[in-house]
Amino acid sequence: MPFIKVWLHYVWATKNREPLLTKQIRQALFEHIRLNAKTKQIFVDRINGHLDHVHCLVSLGSSQSVDKIAQLLKGEAAFWFNNKSGIMAPKLQWQEDYFCVSISESGSDSVRAYIDNQEVHHQKKTFAQEYEEFMTKYRFQLMQ
Repeated sequence: MPFIKVWLHYVWATKNREPLLTKQIRQALFEHIRLNAKTKQIFVDRINGHLDHVHCLVSLGSSQSVDKIAQLLKGEAAFWFNNKSGIMAPKLQWQEDYFCVSISESGSDSVRAYIDNQEVHHQKKTFAQEYEEFMTKYRFQLMQ
């Protein structure tokens, strides 16, 4: 059995950044994502977010890919929410894109704290501002 620890910080948003994820919805949705991930042998260390986006810290397994994890977490969560959750809310759709960066073991605690404190963080900064900061910090170039 290989011993692998590759931390990935995922961020994805609701379609058109609609503020659908109320506190009650987030609690149910994030619990479901955790349970679903466990059945697919995806180790979700942290998950949290705010009204229009989700942050997730995942440890990549030896046979998993960045894109497949995103597909399994995002797609199944929206399907469950819209068809089986029993939550009465507008239809949940995710934007197609997502943000994902690797995190060093030494940086994992600060990412955990950042994810845990999303509500406080977004009292000072919008998701749009946060997104632009991520794009700059990690030197992503938007395709024109």
